[in-house]
Amino acid sequence: MGLSERKPTGILRWFLRAPILLYRLRLGWLLTGHFLMLTTTGRKSGRPRYAVVEVVMYDKPNDTYYVVSGWGRGSDWYRNLQKNPQVRVDVGWRRFKTKAGFVPEETAAQVLYDYARRFPAAFKQISKTLTGEVLTGTQEECTRLAPSAPMVSLRAK
Repeated sequence: MGLSERKPTGILRWFLRAPILLYRLRLGWLLTGHFLMLTTTGRKSGRPRYAVVEVVMYDKPNDTYYVVSGWGRGSDWYRNLQKNPQVRVDVGWRRFKTKAGFVPEETAAQVLYDYARRFPAAFKQISKTLTGEVLTGTQEECTRLAPSAPMVSLRAK
């Protein structure tokens, strides 16, 4: 069973939430653009909710960031975006508001394949988290992984 089937608790939850403090203190630049902070609107509470997620691809010509929900479609930030796709993004020194786009699986598979070629060790860890098995990053594996790894695009305007 992959971790994507259960929410993080205890020390793992603390570790995953620690980068939020960096962004809230305007120190997100320390994460070198590999991570960004999403500020979503809570689907139940209506209050701001924060999540720091890894950037799997930055499309510089289109000024678009691609992120994956490491806990699948059940991730709180992903579910918040489904209800209200308006989001604030903090990445490095930048801050912008945008509307999240939900990336089709075939495009997500190609982005994952590119990510696997650039960061093979990180891809192996992500695949283990999502599926419970270590994948090597072939095109076929990325196509199979895409439905378990919902991807969102965030375009700066």
